[in-house]
Amino acid sequence: MKKCIVGIDEVGRGSLAGPVVVAAVVAPANSKWLIANGPCELRDSKRLTPKKREQWFKYIKGRPEVSFALARVYPRRIEKLNISKAANLAAFRAYDRLIANGNAQRARNRVFLDGGLYLGNGSKRLLGRTVTNGDEKIKAVMIASIIAKVHRDRLMTRLGKIYPKYGFEIHKGYGTRAHLKSLKKHGLSKVHRLTFLRFTQNSKR
Repeated sequence: MKKCIVGIDEVGRGSLAGPVVVAAVVAPANSKWLIANGPCELRDSKRLTPKKREQWFKYIKGRPEVSFALARVYPRRIEKLNISKAANLAAFRAYDRLIANGNAQRARNRVFLDGGLYLGNGSKRLLGRTVTNGDEKIKAVMIASIIAKVHRDRLMTRLGKIYPKYGFEIHKGYGTRAHLKSLKKHGLSKVHRLTFLRFTQNSKR
């Protein structure tokens, strides 16, 4: 049986709207051959174009050697917990789903999370090693960052159709000038994070 590792990363931590999304990925520990056959150089999702992220997402979905699970925490829950606890909750849920599907049992002791994340059930920290800039160092975490980013971008595009005044399909909920201008004109939607917006407004005073 080939050795495997789990990589976990999140997307949407600093967004003003929409959920925080976490992907947990189990992949072969020696993935050089897998990466070499990919559509382009594997990098952190932030350093890939949307087209290249989609190519990697499609490629990974077609590889039986790699499995993944996703979890989302939405704005109202983020408001109650704070963003750090919400991201960690999503990480725990994504990993738990990976385990429940039988995909990560052989990698339980080799779990890597991108900096800022840890596996915990609320108050108790569980297994896993948090690595600063893990999405630039560990292949499984890079893959997780891509999967989480593609999934969240697609979700924000759908929210853009539900709330067409805000342009979610363009800025994906982040605090761009156009987004802030639309907020000033139209007010809040149900998918905005109130505490984030208060902080943004206060920081400009």
